[in-house]
Amino acid sequence: MYIRIIERLMPFQMYSKELLKGTLKPIILKLLSEKESMYGYEIVQAVKELSAGKIVIKEGSLYPLLHSLTKDGTLEAEAVMIGKRIRKYYRLSQKGKTVTTESLSELQNFIKTIEQIIYPKEGDYAFKN
Repeated sequence: MYIRIIERLMPFQMYSKELLKGTLKPIILKLLSEKESMYGYEIVQAVKELSAGKIVIKEGSLYPLLHSLTKDGTLEAEAVMIGKRIRKYYRLSQKGKTVTTESLSELQNFIKTIEQIIYPKEGDYAFKN
């Protein structure tokens, strides 16, 4: 009952930056694997929309990661002049396609492990004396 009341008062809750820190890379890579290329603001808006507002990526988290992934060859970047502004589009490199598969697999395994810890089944470690 209390949870339902809280859910009505707070229809969604944004996740902490600490929780998002380790999941940002696979989220970005997954988006780029589904679309040929995206620019930073477009990534931010897509994540916000897909998460129903629960995940809001800040520039201070996004751009350093995009630059790092570009530097290590996971992403390729292309600067395009839009009006009087330069917009940088990011896309997966060939290496990035492999890294995406590995990153998503690692995240799925991590989520399963967390679920085992939080929701242990009878016979799991938490139930042993």
